[in-house]
Amino acid sequence: MYGKCGSLDDACMVFDKMSEHNVVSWSSMIAGYTQNHREKDAMKFYVKMQRSGVVPDQFAFGSVIRACAGLNDVELGKQLHGHVLKFEFGAECIIPKNALVAMYTKFNEIDSAWIVFDKIVSKDLVSWGSMISGFVQQGCEIEALELFVEMHSLGVYCPNEFIFGSVFSACSGILNSEYGRRIHGLSIKFGFGKDVYAGCSLCDMYAKCGSLESAKKAFYQINEPDLVSWNAIIAGFAYSGDSNGSMSLFSQMRHLSFVPEEITIRCLLCSFTTFASLYQGKQVHAYVLKMGLDVDVPVCNTLITMYTNCLDLSAAFNIFDKMTSNLDSVSWNAILTACLRHNQPNDACRFLKLMHSSEYKIDHITLANVLGACAVLASFEMGCQAHNYGIKSGFDADTSVSNGLIDMYTKCGAIMDARKYFESMTHPDVVSWSTLIVGYAQFGYGEEALKLFETMRSAGIKPNNVTFVGVLSACSHVGLVEEGCNYYKIMESDYGITPTREHCCCVVDMLARAGRLKEAENFISQMLFDPDIVVFKTLLAACRNRGDVEVAKRAADSVWKLDPSDSASHVLLGNILASTGNWGEVARVRRLMRSRGVRKVPGQSWIEVKNRVNVFSVEDRKHTNMDQIYSVLEGLYLEMEANCSLEEKVASAKALHK
Repeated sequence: MYGKCGSLDDACMVFDKMSEHNVVSWSSMIAGYTQNHREKDAMKFYVKMQRSGVVPDQFAFGSVIRACAGLNDVELGKQLHGHVLKFEFGAECIIPKNALVAMYTKFNEIDSAWIVFDKIVSKDLVSWGSMISGFVQQGCEIEALELFVEMHSLGVYCPNEFIFGSVFSACSGILNSEYGRRIHGLSIKFGFGKDVYAGCSLCDMYAKCGSLESAKKAFYQINEPDLVSWNAIIAGFAYSGDSNGSMSLFSQMRHLSFVPEEITIRCLLCSFTTFASLYQGKQVHAYVLKMGLDVDVPVCNTLITMYTNCLDLSAAFNIFDKMTSNLDSVSWNAILTACLRHNQPNDACRFLKLMHSSEYKIDHITLANVLGACAVLASFEMGCQAHNYGIKSGFDADTSVSNGLIDMYTKCGAIMDARKYFESMTHPDVVSWSTLIVGYAQFGYGEEALKLFETMRSAGIKPNNVTFVGVLSACSHVGLVEEGCNYYKIMESDYGITPTREHCCCVVDMLARAGRLKEAENFISQMLFDPDIVVFKTLLAACRNRGDVEVAKRAADSVWKLDPSDSASHVLLGNILASTGNWGEVARVRRLMRSRGVRKVPGQSWIEVKNRVNVFSVEDRKHTNMDQIYSVLEGLYLEMEANCSLEEKVASAKALHK
């Protein structure tokens, strides 16, 4: 009684005053400690019980095994398994075996759990439920569904609400609403159609499969939904990106006098993912401030992510700055991700230095973000430092970090370093292969990219859509048009990858580079979706090399329909017209630019020296070392002039004068 009421000191006092302890006394104490999450004390009592000479029964074993699962101690769990085998009580001793199945699934030892389950002669409902739940937890959804079918076909036990909840979770894991609907019908047949626990998993399954109306109907069928049920349906709509639906359900929930908790707010905030939903996100932020939830760190972290997704970086910075002493590692990773999402690598580096000087240690997620910043900045020196830190901390073994290193090295131009690191990986995944293939393609190593792709296919690695972006880019750079078109065809027929705008842009570039501008135009007109500005600018850029004015004009007009203020297309068309001597048309394009208020964006370049990134613009006079830089440039010019021919000197003088 004292154990179940949580008064373990009183329970221990009664136990100590007993003149004699039997197996029930010991088992009651072990169970009390386990139920109240004092697993270490439960283990100590089990050891005392062993030393006292009392033989544990199946109830004592069940409690102590659950305590071991709470401690997450694999080796200790295996020792207890040995004890269970030693004190075997016969086929009817099922409680410790069920506990072992649950323990092994928690330890990610699904094979060991199956061995125990398979040897249970008389399985009960807990046995089946533990194994089905274990399969779902380990991502083995198909196995969980097959086991449920086997259990149902035996007809011995009626599934309970927990088993139905696990099976619905399995259906959501494989995004198969058809299976879910059949099992939904079965749950209604067994009387669990209105159950709260099964209903939560059912709502989640329908929402993740994109059937929001079915999710809502299933929710409204639940008898007296609790706060967890409301959280589940709000999270389901948020997962599907339906911010209006999430807000409507949130309003209904409050109208029924439910008080939202931190999880509710975090689920709701996840539904705001675009600039269009920023206003709704700000409304929820105001509610957070009103309810005093802004002191909750996970809520603030979710707010940072929400503002990042809704394209309000300054608001994300403000929340981060106000958190000050309440920051955790998730907060740092969230703000670093925000910087990278908004192409602010300098801010990412600034926050990284602050984090490094704080009490929080850089983890593998942070390191992956740092490598992303180094890749955007093309900061080779900083990337090497991050690599050294990864080796020192052991994070370089993490796949996401390894892939970040390959991406960083390729974008810094160190393609051989990227290849060397790739070959050192034990188990490169499809992202590793794809990143290196794209890197080769971007730097003009088309043949190497295609060879790597064939090696990847020979290794049995299934390519993804990014892989084919690299392959098509490689074909474009080396002029393998027919091979590229063939790759484009097999992408969907052999691998089931639906072409995206990026793939189509690569094909347009490939055809246009080869001078097949008419085919490129026809390809654009036959695309399954509306072409974006990048596709037309790709065609326009190719016209510059071929001098095709008519196609260039059509491509430029298409760009201007989408974005009349695009400066690059105006400049490109003007240069193409100038190369053909059509100065009247050049003047017209320049007048068009003035009337639209379009200005050419000045070019920039940068170089990293001693951990400092120096940025230069055209006719730049703002650099702190401007005098020294121009002095060196003049010296280089004089040295070049001394070694030039007369014709080269004249050309250089004209260029310098200009």
